[in-house]
Amino acid sequence: MYNNHLRNIGKIMKIEKIQIKQFFGTLKTKEIFWEERLVQPIDIYEEYRSQKFRHTQKKISRGSKNDLSINAFFLFIITDEDVTGISGPFDESIAYIIKNELSQHILNQDPLAIEYLWDVMHRRSVHGRHGNNMIAISAIDNALWDLKGNYYQTPVYKILGGPTRKTVPAYASMLGFNVEDMGLVKERAKEFKSQGYTAQKWFFRHGPMSGHEGLKKNIQLVQTLRLELGDDYDIMLDCWQSMDVNYLLKLTKYIEEFNPRWLEEVAMPDRIDSYRKIKNSTLIPISGGEHHYTRWGLNEFIKAEALDILQPDIYWAGGLSEVIKIANIATTADLITIPHGHSTNAGIHFSLSQSPIHTPYQEYLIKWNLVHQHFLKTPVIPINGTIKIPNHNGLGMTIDENKVEEVKIF
Repeated sequence: MYNNHLRNIGKIMKIEKIQIKQFFGTLKTKEIFWEERLVQPIDIYEEYRSQKFRHTQKKISRGSKNDLSINAFFLFIITDEDVTGISGPFDESIAYIIKNELSQHILNQDPLAIEYLWDVMHRRSVHGRHGNNMIAISAIDNALWDLKGNYYQTPVYKILGGPTRKTVPAYASMLGFNVEDMGLVKERAKEFKSQGYTAQKWFFRHGPMSGHEGLKKNIQLVQTLRLELGDDYDIMLDCWQSMDVNYLLKLTKYIEEFNPRWLEEVAMPDRIDSYRKIKNSTLIPISGGEHHYTRWGLNEFIKAEALDILQPDIYWAGGLSEVIKIANIATTADLITIPHGHSTNAGIHFSLSQSPIHTPYQEYLIKWNLVHQHFLKTPVIPINGTIKIPNHNGLGMTIDENKVEEVKIF
């Protein structure tokens, strides 16, 4: 596979062009796509607590009344040897940072020097080591890994040292499904179990300010899932950083008997002491870190012994380069790392490079993956609840032009 590049020994490939494209398309659906939103930190205020899902659907005259209009930004890093790396999707605020702040640090540089470029971007970002700036660095890092795989004409997991197994179990992440109607909850839980998923994650709709009635509904959700799915089935529950110590002390008291596999993001990500207190008060394993950044940020959880499972996002926490480092640190404490399922294409290459005992599952967001992978030619889709080893080069980010109805250069 390296013969094509032997002629270039002694010549350093350079990043010649950075391009951001905004794609527009339509996801065909037979029914309402976003049924219900999850609990959110802002729900302590009544006017926000009563709001419906923030993602809206709109009618498309050429299709079903439930069709979902999608637009997304993708990054293209192009070299002087016509090798390209792609990452995405992300939103316009990230596109702005890449174009106006970070691109200057990687143009005309060697795209294979990924560690060097990450360090330069990070050290240049003295006021941007978290939040959107880190998400922008992540997008560039992931595009560079895709480019590296394309250059060497091999899947990225092979460059990372994998594979450690032939398939990776996926858990069905049920964001966007109705959690108020227990009849529907039972129906969907049964459906995805029948599809071969051996684990499901559901999302609470109610937080501390929803009072006793909200607490009862959260408990009812867990009870319904356990009764429907049986005792020999993993159930995960996401609090989406919207609860606190006092509330979790009550909630865990009632749901421990249903043996959840884990409780996720039990408080806002900077409340590390709250995570530690909750973890020490319950037998239910505690997961989190989805909304935290870099090895230094996640290491604070590790040092505080505040988490059982780390869930950094490959598209947010610093890219594939940084999540590999986070996972390496986590193994020294014998902790599990299962990245948030924002990017299944990048995620499978991470999962395949890790020991199965430290990464036993990969998250598969049932609805979000249809959106995030809509424009990709080779979307990653579990079969019988497992993800097979991909054989495409890079991270598998080739765009399916047939899905693109309109494109704008940012």
